[in-house]
Amino acid sequence: MTDRLAIRKPELKDTCYVFTMSQKNRMMVTASSRQAEKQGIHVPMVLADAKALVPDILAFDEKIDFNQKLLFRIAKWAIRYSPNVAVELPDGIVLDSTGCAHLFGGEEKYLKNILSKLEQFGYYCLGGLSDSIGTSWAIARFGHKLPIIPSGQQYNALLNLPPVALRLTQPVIERLHKLGFDKIGKFIQMPASILRRRFGTEMLSRLGQALGTEEEAFTPIIFKAPYQERLVCLEPIKTRSAIEIGIEKLLELLCKRLSKEGQGIRLADLQCYRLDGKITEIQIGTNQSTHNIKHLTKLFGLKIDKIAPGLGIELLILTASKTEQVLIEQEKLWGGNFGLEDQNLAQLLDRLAGKVGHQAIKRYIPQAHYWPERSLRQAITLDEKTEIKWQKANPRPMEMLHKPAAIKVTAPIPDYPPLSFRYKEELHWVKKADGPERIEQEWWLSQGEHRDYYILEDDKGCRYWVFRSGHYNEDTSEWFLHGFFA
Repeated sequence: MTDRLAIRKPELKDTCYVFTMSQKNRMMVTASSRQAEKQGIHVPMVLADAKALVPDILAFDEKIDFNQKLLFRIAKWAIRYSPNVAVELPDGIVLDSTGCAHLFGGEEKYLKNILSKLEQFGYYCLGGLSDSIGTSWAIARFGHKLPIIPSGQQYNALLNLPPVALRLTQPVIERLHKLGFDKIGKFIQMPASILRRRFGTEMLSRLGQALGTEEEAFTPIIFKAPYQERLVCLEPIKTRSAIEIGIEKLLELLCKRLSKEGQGIRLADLQCYRLDGKITEIQIGTNQSTHNIKHLTKLFGLKIDKIAPGLGIELLILTASKTEQVLIEQEKLWGGNFGLEDQNLAQLLDRLAGKVGHQAIKRYIPQAHYWPERSLRQAITLDEKTEIKWQKANPRPMEMLHKPAAIKVTAPIPDYPPLSFRYKEELHWVKKADGPERIEQEWWLSQGEHRDYYILEDDKGCRYWVFRSGHYNEDTSEWFLHGFFA
């Protein structure tokens, strides 16, 4: 937390300052800068005692949950080093390095790379690497020699560390110090029955977690998707051609898995981790599930320009966030699939959606309602089907208004088409008319007047769909424009 403030305010970098919070009517130090720690100020300490040591120390109010939010941001950044990253409150993060260290040249270079990058960002961090979370936690905070513990050597690494390195509660730590156990090595060989009787089951649990004989809960901030591939770049990339090559390699790996399981992509996300710690993302969607590498590469190619590589991208992660079963149909010797079953149509719509957006392309299917506004709905997928047929007895306009627009009409007698109407201050003289067609809404849905629809053609050859609400009345009759014919 103190490092974050120094990043925002560089003038505080070499000064003594602390964060404080009111606890039991006393202002307590919750975090201290490195300069303050050198002056003997530590956590927890009463602010008045800290000012006695350093009279001109600066104090800032701690923001609620700020430390937790900062740790989650750092943990999200660290996903470039491991797909499994967890937050260890109040001041650490845990990475599962299994199968990751060799990508960076070994465990030593792996840990050094992480710490040096964080130091470049302005964060002073310590790290430890071992077979267990408990030993890694202890070495990062209390180990002064080797930050990397060889496999199976947790026991020897813990011997000279203080009891607090086991993450024990304060009462247990105080009891150990009263008995003269200032190092783990003085009690680690004691029988389990004695440790349980004197210090409770917590002592045995923490020892087991540190030694690796007892499992410890590990909850990553982001669970790895079942269909996800990672590509670590040997050198940071920032050109379009390099990004295209990376995407193609990831698609080859991902689609190979999908095809074996009969699955296809509906939504796919590409995350690009940059050298400066920022993450840029792009997403593609398809109308039909597919694992066609060539087609998916084209869809990503439409959005590569939206990727801002900055100083360079060091990691690419491709995730199939939504998948569906791919239905493989037997090919015919002649003819072909036409209409919605044509794969070329689906791929064309995907490319159009990549340029103008998925919200600009819609498909509608009929619903079992008489009221025009309720007689259709938007289809979820391209191949969604319904047993309800489109109404063909009477013509319907190609374009319908979302809400009917009120118009002024000149009509001679009841049930007779209008002679003229005014829409958006423009007068239209009716030359041809057809109707009326009476449509009533379902009484179990809502109550209201029926509608009498007319098809009108004006003197310019344009055709409109208008209706009168309810029965004819010289004073209360209302007319509306509802659609336009081609």
